[in-house]
Parts: sequence; structure tokens; C-alpha cells
Amino acid sequence: MGGADEKDILPKFHPFITVQEEYNNNIFLTNRHKKDDFITTASPGFRFSALEEKTYGIDLNFVAGFIFYAKNNNLNYFSPSGTLNGWYTLAPNLTFRIRDYLIRSDAAREQVYNADAQPDQFLLSTVRGQQAIYIRNVVEPAVEYQFAKDASLSVLYRNNIYNVSGHDLRFEDSMENTITPKFNYWFDIRNGVSLEYDLTFGDYERSADQLSQGVRTRYTHRFNPRTSIFGEYYFQNQNFDFPGVDYNVQNPSLGIEYKFSPTFSGVAQLGYYWQNPDRGSGETGPSINLSLRKSAEKTTYTLSFQGGYTEDYFTAQNLGFAKYYRAYGTINHRLTEKMALIFTGSLERPTYGTGQKDWIWGTWGSASYQLLKWLSLSLQISYREDHSNLDAQSYSEYRTILGATATF
Repeated sequence: MGGADEKDILPKFHPFITVQEEYNNNIFLTNRHKKDDFITTASPGFRFSALEEKTYGIDLNFVAGFIFYAKNNNLNYFSPSGTLNGWYTLAPNLTFRIRDYLIRSDAAREQVYNADAQPDQFLLSTVRGQQAIYIRNVVEPAVEYQFAKDASLSVLYRNNIYNVSGHDLRFEDSMENTITPKFNYWFDIRNGVSLEYDLTFGDYERSADQLSQGVRTRYTHRFNPRTSIFGEYYFQNQNFDFPGVDYNVQNPSLGIEYKFSPTFSGVAQLGYYWQNPDRGSGETGPSINLSLRKSAEKTTYTLSFQGGYTEDYFTAQNLGFAKYYRAYGTINHRLTEKMALIFTGSLERPTYGTGQKDWIWGTWGSASYQLLKWLSLSLQISYREDHSNLDAQSYSEYRTILGATATF
């Protein structure tokens, strides 16, 4: 019996090792007195993927990264990272899901850790001027009950822990605990509603602790399989311990989803938001979400524009509420059966309550080649600039990464 189990498991288990050599011309993202370095990374790891139809599925990826700096070898450190996505059918209409995200890194810019984030999308908070190794672990168990063909009730819990090393008072540890029940119901093939509620408890090392509540409602009408319109209303209340400033946000919007063809679709959503703080003046402005996606035989194109506001909490700096606009485009092209190319560009405009205003733009390109069945090569080149009205917050950064991955 044990031998049979072993034969079933081994084909789903894939150990690998990745070796990368990176050149970075500004490892601390400083405006002046830049420090460059060559960074070598050796990353043994494994992937485990299993799927039992209608019963369970699991994808596990873990990497143990060993980071070595050529010039600043006092910065060498250990960088484990991993992701877990799994589901299990408890009953024909009851499913348990779990997601986990873990990283230990000294990257001055942290990538957005949401499941639907683009691979080169970063948080607004940065760790500049020194090495500060952070650990983030996000675990999200959820349960979903399908009580009708087009009706479901789900509850998600998120525990998000962020710890940063060092004694720099600009950065602090934090922990998020969020509970999110969600209800979806279609009255018929054309008309459906969704209701979502978020309750978040935020604990911070030094900043005022936080209690956040948000309610999102949406009504959708399908004219036909290609066209849907929807109306959405979002209300949020942010309540902070003293001396934090409480505020509410209201954001009604209207939108349309349209499929130009089976491979070409778009979304347009326009609204307006009001931020009303207990003290001081608030912010108002349009909220915008525009996106287009086109898939061809070998190429996928994505173009998007988001605008309105964002909130930066549970990060290195906890910058809070900010007016925010972002344009993003990417081209993913499979040049040959063995070679793939990706090119992206982004432009961001955050404006913070402190008066800081930034223009952040960057480009990122990569090429990967499957040299052998067990060996792949990669090249990444990126450039990013932050032009801020606060001189100390401005920086530019250039990176080149060469890598090779062997899978056993």
C-alpha cells in the first residue's frame, strides 16, 4: 500500500534549482550616493501539484533562496518563499479553499501579494537607504456553499503578518485579520446581485490600531452572452485609535463588460468617490477602471487604466489613503515553442495626505528559453523611476537578471 502511494506521489513532486546573477545600480533606491552591486542567488526548491477530479486540488511551490552580494557581502541573507493553493470538496455543494503566501526578502520595493496582481506590480511603500529584511506571511482559508445553480455564500478569513528587521522608526511591524462574507445570487439568466462585507482588525507596532468595515453591493444585468451592465456602491469606514484620523469613503459607480469576440473582451467602470475625515479636509474625485484583453494564437495583450484612490496599510511605511492613478500595458508573446517574451510598461500617480506627489514609471521585459527538457534559461531587464516633489523620495533603478533553472 505504501509503495502504491509513493508511486502516485512521486510524479507530482518536482524538485528544481535556480541560479541567478543580477546587476542592480541602486540597491537602496536612494536619490544620491547610489550603491550598485552584483547579486548571486542560488534557489533550490520544489513544486507539488495534484488534482483529484471533484475531490481536491493542490499546488505547492517552495524556494529556499541564498543571496550573496559581491561588494556588500555583509548584506548576504537567507530568503525562503512559497505559495500554496488548495481546495477540498467537503460535500457536493460545499468546498474548502486555502491560500498561503510566504516571503522573506530585503527588496526595497515589495511586490503586490494579492492573487490577481501583475508580476511587476509593487506596493507604494518602500524601504530606502538601508537593508531591512522583512517577512510577510498571508494565509487565507475560505469556505463556499453553493445552495443553487447560480447562488453561493462564502466566507474568507485573512491573516496577514508583516515583520521588518532593524530599528529604523520609518518602518514598523503590523498584522491584519480580516473576515469577508460574500453572497452571490442570480434571479434568472439576466439579473444577479452580489453583497460583500469586510471586517478588518489592524494592529501596528507604533501607529494607531485600526478597525475597518466595508460594504460592497453590485447589481448586474446581462443583455446577452456578450454584454453586461452593472451598478456598484461601496462604503467604507476606517476607525483608528487616538491620534489617528477616522474617515468614511463612498464610491458609487456604473460599468459595462463587453466581449467583442471570444478572444477580445473589455471592462469600463466609471464612478465618483468621497472621502470624509473626522478632522481636516477630505478628497473627492472620479473613480475609473478600464481594461482590454486580447488573446491571439501566440500573443496576449492587456491594457488597463485605474484611477481614484488607494490605501496603503500593512506595509513598510503604512502610507494610508492616497489619490491614485495607474496605467498598465503588457504583451506576452510565444516566439517559438521553446521561447517566450514578455514586455510591460506602467505609469503611476499617487498623491498622499502629507502633500507628497509622485510620478512613478517603469518598463520590464523578460525572455525565457527551454534549452532542454529539464533546463530553462531566462533574462530580465527592468528600469524604474520615481519623480517626487520631495527630493529625498526620488530615485531611479536599473536591473538585469540572468537565470537558469534545472528541474529534476
